Amino acid sequence: MGQLTLAAAGGAILLFPIAHAGAQEAAQERPQDAVADSPASTEAAPAPLQYEVKVNAPGDLDELLEKNLDLERFRGNPRMDREQLRRLVRATPEEAKNLIATAGYYTPVVTVRVDTTGAKPVVIVDVDPGQPATIDKVELELRGFDPTPPLAASEPYDTEALKRSWALKTGSVFRQSDWEAAKRALLREVVQTRYPRAQLVDTQAVVDPETHKVSLLVVLDSGPELRFGELRIEGLKRYPEAIIRNLDKIRPGEYYSESALQSFQARLQDTGYFASVEVSADMSSILGEQIEAGQESQAAEAEGGAMTKPVNRGPAPLLPLVVRVTENKQQNVSAGLGFSTNTGNRAQLNYDNLNVWGTRFKSAITMETKKQAAHANFYFPTTERGYNDSAGASFERSDISNEITAVTTISAKRNWGGTNLERSLTFEFLSEDKTVVGLEQTRSKSLPLTYAITKRSLDSLLFPTKGYVINAQVGGALLPVLTDERFVRVAGKAVYYRPLGEKGELIVRGEMGALGSKEKRGVPAVYLFRAGGDQSVRGYAYQELGVKEGDATVGGRYMLTGSAEYQYWFKPKWAIAAFYDAGNAADTVKAAMTPKSGYGLGGRYKSPVGPINVDVAYGHAVHAYRLHFSLGFTF
Repeated sequence: MGQLTLAAAGGAILLFPIAHAGAQEAAQERPQDAVADSPASTEAAPAPLQYEVKVNAPGDLDELLEKNLDLERFRGNPRMDREQLRRLVRATPEEAKNLIATAGYYTPVVTVRVDTTGAKPVVIVDVDPGQPATIDKVELELRGFDPTPPLAASEPYDTEALKRSWALKTGSVFRQSDWEAAKRALLREVVQTRYPRAQLVDTQAVVDPETHKVSLLVVLDSGPELRFGELRIEGLKRYPEAIIRNLDKIRPGEYYSESALQSFQARLQDTGYFASVEVSADMSSILGEQIEAGQESQAAEAEGGAMTKPVNRGPAPLLPLVVRVTENKQQNVSAGLGFSTNTGNRAQLNYDNLNVWGTRFKSAITMETKKQAAHANFYFPTTERGYNDSAGASFERSDISNEITAVTTISAKRNWGGTNLERSLTFEFLSEDKTVVGLEQTRSKSLPLTYAITKRSLDSLLFPTKGYVINAQVGGALLPVLTDERFVRVAGKAVYYRPLGEKGELIVRGEMGALGSKEKRGVPAVYLFRAGGDQSVRGYAYQELGVKEGDATVGGRYMLTGSAEYQYWFKPKWAIAAFYDAGNAADTVKAAMTPKSGYGLGGRYKSPVGPINVDVAYGHAVHAYRLHFSLGFTF
């Protein structure tokens, strides 16, 4: 058996035994074609050739080559033999150069050799990438972007800010992926506001391999400046148009904005009236004008001229705002089962009706081990000023820490604002019967008014990893009307999320509350404070921390809790957690600031409906371990 020495592009040398004289002619085939198209032998097929690939390249280039080289892609192919491997090796230097060029290196030296001393051949790819190419010149040509006559008084588009947003700065390494991303980002920034028909009419990246410099040219044409027109609604049958029109914050004549369309669509989806919602601008209204402009441009070119700027046609037509909806069925009945270590087993039955006297009616009966409740609420359509009003009634009975309460509530509520800043005003009448084991039964009534505000700044509402949520409440029953004991109450809580490293996350939580009244007796238990449980101080039972009265634990005037938790996501959906909680509730500030602590370990899982948490916590004050677990499903 003889030897054949093959010289590949880039100076790669392959020394390999050859099996037959026809190998040189067959070597002209492309490696992938040869692997895919070689005819099956009528004799028993030999075992496929097994080999390893080792890439020696700096930085991230080794990963780039390992993921994309044909040597790796065809490794393990059942038709692989020595001849196919020769062809792959011969093609590798040029293939590697093309891949490395995408990372900004245009003069690399690639050598490929095969080590046959081991049980398996090892193909070794050595890469010296050389000097990276850097961006020497960036030319951004922005065409159009002038207010459309007679709207000359309109606010000019900030083209200088658009140029400053260009991602590839002079002196940075030129990479193909960054180049494509920068062009997409530039175009996306324009088409999302005022100029949805903008186009990249020319893009060039000229590389000088000798100087390792790159010159960039991007020509962006804005197209016509567009504005919104009148609202058009499609698909609405059972429900009043006011449901949609009152949520429309877009006024005719305003500039086109993709974010405005998305916000409008989100508001409609949140109403619960619709199975699907599509909000868009009708672009067909400008097609005729664009066709006419194109024909005139072609005529000018045919005469030997060139149109250097758009023909002045006056203002572009307003784009009708189109809302297409598919309505939800009017009535819906659902049931659910669940379990929580706070309140035990849970069964729930819901009945909803989307059109009861022009309102949305929602009701539910919930049976838990420690709580039983029923409620019915009417939600009015959102007003033109963005107010969401509701009214309803509820009954709740609870037996927690030997305090048994039965509360009947009639309430009216106004809610306004968005997801990031939400506010509400709640007016209630409560009638409460309370029995504390070992003490006499009491009855009280109250007419409180409560203002609440919630501020959110999160990267995700379902699985936040960065940001914060703050909630504050202030209210009370100040008038001697239907009120046994006047009081003032303030409460607040906050959660802060911060990433730690690539897989770690820190969560800090705090909660406080204070009640001012002449006597605590007569204040409904729901307005007092207790602590302990899954979302409070772990290691203790639900609302176990409070004021001792007889054989029971009841709410106190003051409450202060805090928690710090570290989560490590060792897999995308799985994490382990370590935490420390502390807090208390009492009738004096000093006692409330004498915390009971709990600490432990837990697991986290990102389910489709939200996180599932399992914790084992040690309650330092009770010298006992407690399992905290929450899981639910609906059918």
